[in-house]
Amino acid sequence: MRYTLFETAIGRCALAWSERGITRMRLPGATEAETEASVARYGARASTSEPAFVAEAITALDAYFLGTDVDLGAVPLDADGVPAFHAAVYRALREVPRGGTVTYGALAEQVGQPGAARAVGVAMGRNPWPVIVPCHRVLASGGKMGGFSAPGGTSTKERLLALEGVRVGDPVLPGLFD
Repeated sequence: MRYTLFETAIGRCALAWSERGITRMRLPGATEAETEASVARYGARASTSEPAFVAEAITALDAYFLGTDVDLGAVPLDADGVPAFHAAVYRALREVPRGGTVTYGALAEQVGQPGAARAVGVAMGRNPWPVIVPCHRVLASGGKMGGFSAPGGTSTKERLLALEGVRVGDPVLPGLFD
């Protein structure tokens, strides 16, 4: 595995990858060293050049953080070691469009596990690809914020949603998975 740091409108982010796809995405930490350490601890080594799919992901993420409507659904992910339930939740979540939101409960139902909203919350907290797998689009019932484990916590979640034109408290997208 390799990783690189890259500058965005919200600060220095990191991507780690294997030959199969992105293994980790990290939003800016309090310091660049913190951001770098968060991807290096998984065995990735710094790289001075990236394969085309990583360069394309960086370009798309940079545009996203500038407020551009970009499709991150084509970014290849390496889900090796991701539990099956989490992988199913992440696949379903990648279907939630920019500017849309969904509840933890609706995601649980979508993956055939009604009543597993808390398990979806655990999956969101362990999401190795924030923004690429848009866990910021998952809200608690009633359109409430819910948690966000990335650096900056719920204020970062609110910022990401605002980039997409969503205000917390707006209605959750009805019938998203119908």
